[in-house]
Amino acid sequence: MTRVIVLPGDGIGPEVADEAVTCLALLSEARGLGLAFETHDFGGIAIDRHGEPLPPATLTAARAADAILLGAVGGPRWDGAKVRPEQGLLGLRSALGLFANLRPARVIAGLEHLSPLKPEIATGADVLVVRELIGGLYFGEKTLEADRATDLCSYTRPEIERIAHVAFRAARARRGKLTSVDKANVLATSKLWRRVVEEVATSYPDVALDHLYVDAAAMAIVTHPTRFDVILTENLFGDILSDELSVIGGSIGLLGSSSAGASGPALFEPIHGSAPDIAGQDIANPGGMIASAAMMLDALGHADAAAELTAALDRTLLEGVRTRDLGGSAGCKAFGARVRDHLSATVEPLAKAVA
Repeated sequence: MTRVIVLPGDGIGPEVADEAVTCLALLSEARGLGLAFETHDFGGIAIDRHGEPLPPATLTAARAADAILLGAVGGPRWDGAKVRPEQGLLGLRSALGLFANLRPARVIAGLEHLSPLKPEIATGADVLVVRELIGGLYFGEKTLEADRATDLCSYTRPEIERIAHVAFRAARARRGKLTSVDKANVLATSKLWRRVVEEVATSYPDVALDHLYVDAAAMAIVTHPTRFDVILTENLFGDILSDELSVIGGSIGLLGSSSAGASGPALFEPIHGSAPDIAGQDIANPGGMIASAAMMLDALGHADAAAELTAALDRTLLEGVRTRDLGGSAGCKAFGARVRDHLSATVEPLAKAVA
């Protein structure tokens, strides 16, 4: 049995998580994957029910899991509060040592017209952002006074080495090109980052390495996205650049991500937020959550099932079943149901043949 902990979270999180889990349950039964799902409170809903965004029971369950699926957290009802949903997310990443965040973004062949970029620029774009997730400004010491505030950005050699190895291995498995993004002309942390990445590169002679300043990278993503294969960068830059990159495929609602550590369970989540303004209206795009579920299957060793789920998602989009963010009229449930229709058409004949 493979234990999957589901953290639906807030806003549209429960809606998109339900569609993804239902897809996974269908695949698990048809393919004998042995997935078992267990739901726990996390984020704002956990604050309301337990007084904290990451209750001890949720953390204990997450630590014992084989994988974690997260919907989304946050919303205006907790804005300005001393305890915020996002603190639970940072706490979970830190507690599980999830230092490597992988965010793939691609333009699906046949859907180039959905990109805000010109087709000749967007066509063929397929980029993986490898973001260091538990260091830098987000986790550094902070001060906030009436007229002064500080955020400490700090990185150590081991922190940079371990994320660099993840990125180089990913590039080796893809098209063999790695772009390290920093601000080494200004920041001391970036100077160390570039030096350490250069040292790690000597262990990967088959991977071509280049460097870009973050501002130049931000421009290149929208002017020449196909120049990139794998982008390696620190926490803040990775957060911003991956969100910028997400729209080249048509919507941030389509992108999934994974966060992993040196050991233990990895966490899989769409990169979009909780979108409280559309929560409960059945109009959210579950594509990013379903893509995250496919990444989870692949990480668990079910590459064939992951490919089937990804193909079913692509076919749904290509046939014109799209949610409002993509200019369509399909609801969240209808979109998920259509993905499962395509899954069933693939897995049921094979299941019958095996039987």
